[in-house]
Amino acid sequence: MIAIGTWNLENLFQPGGEAGPRTRDAYEAKLAALARTIQSLEPDVLAVQEVGDPDALRELADRAGGDWEIELAEPDTRGIRVGFLSRLALAGLEEVAEFPGRLAPVQVDDDGRTTGRMGRPALKSVVRTGGLDVTLVSCHLKSKLLTFPGGRFAPRDEDERARFAVYALGRRAAEAATVREFATRLLDGEGRRRALAVLGDLNDEQYAATTTLLQGPPGSELHTPGFDRDDRGDGARLWNLAPLIEEKHRFSRTYQGRRELIDHILVSHRLVGSVSAVVTGEGGDSVTDDPGERRDAPGSDHRPVLARLDLG
Repeated sequence: MIAIGTWNLENLFQPGGEAGPRTRDAYEAKLAALARTIQSLEPDVLAVQEVGDPDALRELADRAGGDWEIELAEPDTRGIRVGFLSRLALAGLEEVAEFPGRLAPVQVDDDGRTTGRMGRPALKSVVRTGGLDVTLVSCHLKSKLLTFPGGRFAPRDEDERARFAVYALGRRAAEAATVREFATRLLDGEGRRRALAVLGDLNDEQYAATTTLLQGPPGSELHTPGFDRDDRGDGARLWNLAPLIEEKHRFSRTYQGRRELIDHILVSHRLVGSVSAVVTGEGGDSVTDDPGERRDAPGSDHRPVLARLDLG
């Protein structure tokens, strides 16, 4: 049995600076809340996002108790990054950030600037359990929460809002395609044999175009008539485990009072039949378009998503 999960830790910075909690007490309350949730879920491997200070993640691991390995990717311009918190040995580390060769750079602002790489590199690691190598990819795609010139969270008008929503959507789609190409390379057509999981904050819901892009060939999603049928696409396909979450708990963030599942676990054919349960953890207060409002809040604005797999 192995428990793998994903959790956006919401600006995990040490106190002070521009992004972390303003006081030591607020920081300690945040760590305590995060640690309680980790202890309650008991993950073997947790893909994490929005890690600011690596030392803060180490402090969180200490509070969660037990022995943890930590690996992190390079940070974005805001200083946050993805990584892993694991009770199993982490090996085979590899980052991916550059868009696939045939994918053109995408526009990111009104000045016409473009980018050809993910804002936050994804990170791959391999754990071994029960004689099986399980490859894990932690990722954090471009946010739906828009930022406008000058660091504004509100647009000047509806036209500006629409344009920047397009820029964000284009970046998120290109980043999803980058992770998909990476997963395709890792599977190499051997998804029936190779155990692979893509985990992370995809910043959109289960049926959004950018999320479904990661799945590969359609036709055998969970809870569809094609799920139990062999298909030539099975070697490259990933299955989103969202339908296995109990409906009343099928959300990982609450935005403006509306629940949404934007954190996902997708697995290869080798793993999909081994899933015994998929759950979400506690937490996730409602958020607005101004993430600064929660700077001193304990815990995270996301709920973790965790899958238990029986690989026997």
